[in-house]
Amino acid sequence: MAIKKWDTQAENRRARLLRASSVCKGKIVPADRVTALFEEVIEPGDRVCLEGNNQKQADFLARCLAQVDPQRVYDLHMVQSVIALPSHIELFERGIAHKVDFSYSGPMGTRMAQLVADGKIKIGAIHTYLELFGRYFIDLTPKVSLIVAHSADRQGNLYTGPNTEDTPTIVEATAFKSGIVIAQVNQIVETLPRVDIPGDWIDYVTQAPTPHALEPLFTRDPAQISEIQILMAMMVIKGIYAKYDVNRLNHGVGFNAAAIELLLPTYAQSLGLKGKICRHWMLNPHPTLIPAIEAGFVESVYSPGSELGMEDYVSARPDVFFTGSDGSQRSNRAFSHAAGHYACDLFIGSSLQMDLQGNSSTVTLDRITGFGGAPNLGADARGRRHVSPTWLKAGREAQSGLSTTPRGRKLVVQIMETYREHMQPAFVERLDAWEMMEKTGMELPPIMVYGDDVSHIVTEEGIANLLLCRTEEERNDAIRGVAGYTPLGLGRSHSAVENLRDRGIVSRPEDLGVDHRMATRDLLAARTVKELVHWSGGLYQPPKSFRNW
Repeated sequence: MAIKKWDTQAENRRARLLRASSVCKGKIVPADRVTALFEEVIEPGDRVCLEGNNQKQADFLARCLAQVDPQRVYDLHMVQSVIALPSHIELFERGIAHKVDFSYSGPMGTRMAQLVADGKIKIGAIHTYLELFGRYFIDLTPKVSLIVAHSADRQGNLYTGPNTEDTPTIVEATAFKSGIVIAQVNQIVETLPRVDIPGDWIDYVTQAPTPHALEPLFTRDPAQISEIQILMAMMVIKGIYAKYDVNRLNHGVGFNAAAIELLLPTYAQSLGLKGKICRHWMLNPHPTLIPAIEAGFVESVYSPGSELGMEDYVSARPDVFFTGSDGSQRSNRAFSHAAGHYACDLFIGSSLQMDLQGNSSTVTLDRITGFGGAPNLGADARGRRHVSPTWLKAGREAQSGLSTTPRGRKLVVQIMETYREHMQPAFVERLDAWEMMEKTGMELPPIMVYGDDVSHIVTEEGIANLLLCRTEEERNDAIRGVAGYTPLGLGRSHSAVENLRDRGIVSRPEDLGVDHRMATRDLLAARTVKELVHWSGGLYQPPKSFRNW
């Protein structure tokens, strides 16, 4: 009987490192030798993780990878959170990579759709972040990972700074399965402020010619918040946050969420809700949260990443944020999304399309933007066992009159105007996701948040409480009842919607005691970015693109 070898992966790693010794000696790689290094350590068909997060990007390594000889490095399977840079797309255009598993493609969504249609990209799956991280340790373990950090010492220890994001998850999955980890840093120093990733998990480090890309993804200018968004925010605060005593929550990115945050020190304060709602958060340090922090609404914030310009403010508020001994924030996307799924009682986000069953998606006919964290954060946690007043109350509403085993429910709120840009209806009979499935050969339509997870829908017309619906017909009527003048909304039965209003399933602003006349920009705690700076005591330093004074 032949003796089976049990260390073939480690043996393969040693062979790659040996080849790389012809390019560089030791861990420090000159920037002009990185592409040559890739050609030695990456093999055709490899599974490669290229760190691209919501905000920070391994942009130099991405450009170097896009420059390899496609005769030597080809048919790569990319596994990465975010596809955001032209160099990410160039990998597929040049034939260096063919398959991808990812979570979000934001600015590259249109180009992604074109390349999929042209057969140049095969999508394994569009994941939520936590789902993709989990697969790194099961069946999508990277062979080579290209990561990014703020700085390194000569032993390869890394300091990730405020934007740690995905780095620890990627490195651990790769380094402990005989993979190779290569890091780009802004600088190589003698002593780090703190060690975030130990050097013996890192194989190579290169100092990039310029600091890595960092996107202020979660910054919203209060000057662009509309009165409709303020009205919807008022309904959310009074009709959902106050009703359910919501204290542990996550906000998605967008002007709707920013409006809610900026109404806490004003409208919520006037309702006597300070200390009763919105105390514990999982979200990036949104600048629009500054007034609520300064007003004493917010007790703690744990973040998936940081936000450009918020570094000094976060360091100056260690009672609120999670910071290290060096004073800078320690973020972690995997831990944050675990907290968002299991420890938060409410998620509120938005989408591009919603159908009559409450299913929503950001995938349209000409864009494949992915999902980010919404499918995980915007899903009822079936494995949850600890209780909270919010969770129990939502569960009681969902089960009222039913003979079922009692359990709680997470509040999953979708907030959206009935029409989006270019007068495209947000409520549709059939999601574009179905046609995208048919065009690309996907096994399932790329739905972001499933309707059976949604508890409330908020539009400028009011709130639909789907927890109280007992039949599919009632759910359909409730959704039509807040769908406005979209074709879906125009198909409503007036008598059915009025019946739902009588039962509290559909609530108009006046039903909630929300005065339309108050929904003006005067109600915002800050109306400009400059006013956010004043609230922060000068600690917030907004990016240049947000300085208009």
